[in-house]
Amino acid sequence: MSLEILAQEKVWLDKAKYAEAERIYYEKQSQVNEIESSNICSNTGRNETNSALAELKTAFQKLELRVSALEGKSPLSNSSTSTNSLNQDVNQLQSLLKQLEVRVTTLEAKISPSATSNISVQKEAPKKTEKNDDGDDDDVDLFGSDSEEESEEAAKLKAQRVAEYAARKSKKPTLVAKSNIILDVKPWDDETDMKELEKEVRKVATDGLLWGASKLVPLAYGIHKLQISCVVEDEKVSIDWLQETLQEIEDYVQSVDIAAFNKI
Repeated sequence: MSLEILAQEKVWLDKAKYAEAERIYYEKQSQVNEIESSNICSNTGRNETNSALAELKTAFQKLELRVSALEGKSPLSNSSTSTNSLNQDVNQLQSLLKQLEVRVTTLEAKISPSATSNISVQKEAPKKTEKNDDGDDDDVDLFGSDSEEESEEAAKLKAQRVAEYAARKSKKPTLVAKSNIILDVKPWDDETDMKELEKEVRKVATDGLLWGASKLVPLAYGIHKLQISCVVEDEKVSIDWLQETLQEIEDYVQSVDIAAFNKI
């Protein structure tokens, strides 16, 4: 009985046909999805184009209002009309652009003569003043000698005041910029004679350098460093020069570091 039922069953025998039908179905379904997505993209692009075109129309309308205000006329009524065809909208904007160019050219032609007349008036003005100056030269100055004497007295008074100011300024003491520096002078090892090292350091002398107090500070393994203070005049003594000079004491000094630096 089971063999008879199995003989009548065709599902497994026709599996290839069912698989082919399923493949064709999904292919058609994917084609439909692609068509729908392309339609959506085209609609989106069309909407963006319409939006940009509307903004361009608005800009042209504002420009036409400004030109009409300069002309003292009312704006044209056909500039705000809208159409459903993209080609018609583009043709309308091109036509409006040509009209605006003609109107702006006309306005420039009207304005240019007045501008040139203003320039000519400005050029003629100095000539008139020159004539007036020439006429003034013809007048007789009855008080010329008195004015010359007054100008000489004013010059003498000014020179006297300048000299007095310079004298007062020279008497004022000038502030000398100084710095207080604490140096860490490190020896080579624990066998270095620190007293001799300090003597060699203090032998470094120059104008604007004053050595101060010193002490030995322990480092490690019985090695001490010399910590010494000094005051220098900034304009006379360079900190880099001082460090390099101390490091030239090669028999005692390994390195020189700045522990503290303060302006006085």
